Parts: sequence; structure tokens; C-alpha cells
Amino acid sequence: MRLCIVSETWSPDINGVAHTLSRLSYELNRQGVPVDVIRPRPRSAGNATGINRELQVQRLALPGYTDVQVGLVRPVTLRRFWRQHRPDIIYVATQGPLGWAARQAARQLNIPLVAGWHTNFDHYCEDYGVNWLASTTRRYLRYFHNGCDLTLVPTHQQAKALQRQGIRGVHVLSRGLDGERFSPAHRDPSLRERWGVSEHQPVALYVGRLAAEKNLTLLHESLQAMREVRPDIAQVIVGDGPARAQLEKALPDAHFTGFVGQGSLARHYASADLFIFPSLSETWGNVVAEAMASGLAVVAYDHAASAELISSGHNGVTVPAGNSTAFQQAAVELCQHPADYARLGRVARLRALEQSWTGIAEQFLRYLHQAQEAHHAPASACRIRSS
Repeated sequence: MRLCIVSETWSPDINGVAHTLSRLSYELNRQGVPVDVIRPRPRSAGNATGINRELQVQRLALPGYTDVQVGLVRPVTLRRFWRQHRPDIIYVATQGPLGWAARQAARQLNIPLVAGWHTNFDHYCEDYGVNWLASTTRRYLRYFHNGCDLTLVPTHQQAKALQRQGIRGVHVLSRGLDGERFSPAHRDPSLRERWGVSEHQPVALYVGRLAAEKNLTLLHESLQAMREVRPDIAQVIVGDGPARAQLEKALPDAHFTGFVGQGSLARHYASADLFIFPSLSETWGNVVAEAMASGLAVVAYDHAASAELISSGHNGVTVPAGNSTAFQQAAVELCQHPADYARLGRVARLRALEQSWTGIAEQFLRYLHQAQEAHHAPASACRIRSS
């Protein structure tokens, strides 16, 4: 099998989609599956590592948020590339302009097509004050995905939501985790010293983009409330984005690190004690699994990865999605009980270690074969799409 992945982000970009696709391609290469990539031209010239062939297309950064980009290309360019290097199947990881062009070209060349649901674009409409676009966006997404042979989503919760919206052929592909890279063994006393905390002083951590869709108002309010009951608690914010300056002003005593590399990120996780994650915009949320693998007690909404991985009170704490009062109360309550958050963190790691990238890649490969069979056998396709 030859696979072509179409994505608007790729390693070394720092985000969950790039990380997921990089790990999947690595594991598929280990299993003898050559992977081609189509992506926007990176900011730093160069080709993706571990890739068979690559086509780079025009890159357009979003106004006011240059870390996010889209790819612009005509379907004829993709058809030319795929005629020269025809894949057995295409995986489209974006529903943006690049994904639309790929969908058109794949259908014109009669190549099986699998789509991944990596971003909740309809949710972003609400976060950025254009709620009137949400219903139009949902209609577009339904049309886009129903033109593909399969759609893969990371959680059962998401699968049910898309099926209710009329999207067919939805299947669950979870996300993996490197349990050696993210581990309590990377706890770093010198890093904690730089944060100005003692051995037994608690550290509350957030990792992620600093942007409106991450529910940063609730993060700010929760961290402030935690400090009122635990004045000695340290607060560390890892990440960057357009809302950073505003959040720094709201949390003058917190440590803001900006983006950090993978090795340093693992040390930041392991050197903290609690992970506070109020976002509802994720389709998965790699940071939740990474924090759990690092031995942290997570406070999050019952959503995405947290809904799949956390049994509240057993290996973390979750509250009903959207209940900001319950979220804040949970964070405040947990930070006052060191024995509880230490226990939750120990059990959290055991759950996170069940997420093997090798197993996820094998499941992904099975879905690709299933999509090929569906594409070339109309009766079979009907049965799959009705699932």
C-alpha cells in the first residue's frame, strides 16, 4: 500500500495534528508502508523527514494568528502529482482549502479517500464571535465528509456527535502516547528551582495554545481561585499565541515559558503536580494524555481525551462539559489535598500507558484497507456508510 497524507501542518510545527501525523507516518514506515505528504511550504525551507515523496504548496498564514496556516493549490496540480505518483489511498487531515482541493482531485482520479476530523471548526466560530457561521460550517463539513469513504475521529463522543449531524461512515481512531518520553522520571529539581518552588510546593501547569478557543478566561479564574486557598501554589503556562499578553497581565505571578521543545516539555510536565485544562475545542487533546503519562492529576471537562481516558476520582477529575463553576471548584478542591493529587497522578500514568502508537497505527492501517474495499465495492460501501 502507498499512502498520501494531505495536511496543513506537519512536524516540526508544534500542535496536536502535526504530532499525530508524524507519529502515524513513523509507525507506518516501520511496517513497510511508504508515505507521501502534501502540505503548505514550511516557514523554514526543507523537506519532511521519513517521507517517501513530498509536494509543497502555497502557504497562507491566517491574519492575526501567523502560527496557523492554510494551503492553497488548484486540484489540477494535485492530479498531476498523483498521476505521476499514484497512491493507493489518500488521507486528508484538513477540511480547509487544501483538503477541498485534495477531495476534488481524489474523486476525479477515483482514488479511495479517508478524512480525519482533527479540528472542531464549528466550535471555533463561537470562540471567535461569528456564531452565525456555525450552521453553514456544519453543512459544509457534512458535505465534505460524506464525499469520503471513511471519516476517522479520535473519540466515541465525537463519533456520536458527527453521526447525529448526518455524517456517514464515522469510525474511532484514538491517539497514541510515548510513555518513555513523557514520564515522572523526567522530574527536574533544577527546573523547579528556576520556578522558585521547594520540593513539596505544588505546581499547577497548563500546556497549549494561548488563544480564545482554549477557554483562557476560565483558566485565569481557576488559577486565581486556587491561589486564594493555596497562596504558595506556583503556576506555569507553557505555550504561545495571540492571547499571551492579555493572560500575562491577568496572571502576573505565573511563569510563562512560550513554546518549548519536546525534551524540555517532558521535564515541564514531570516537574509539575496538577494539570489544569479548561478547553472544549479539542477533538482529542494530546496534552491531557501527556500530562497523565507524566504522573499529573488532571482537572478537565468530560470531553475529548479526558472523556476517554479519565475516570473521575480514580485517575483524574472531570466535570460536565461547560460547567465552569464545577470546573473551578474541582481545581480549588484538589489543590488543597496533596495526597489526593499524588494518588490520582500515579493511577493516571497507568491508564495513559495503554495508548500505544504501534497499536494505533495498526488500527489506522486496517481502516485504510477497509476504505479501499468500500471504495471499490459499492454494496460494501453502502453497508459501511450506514454504520
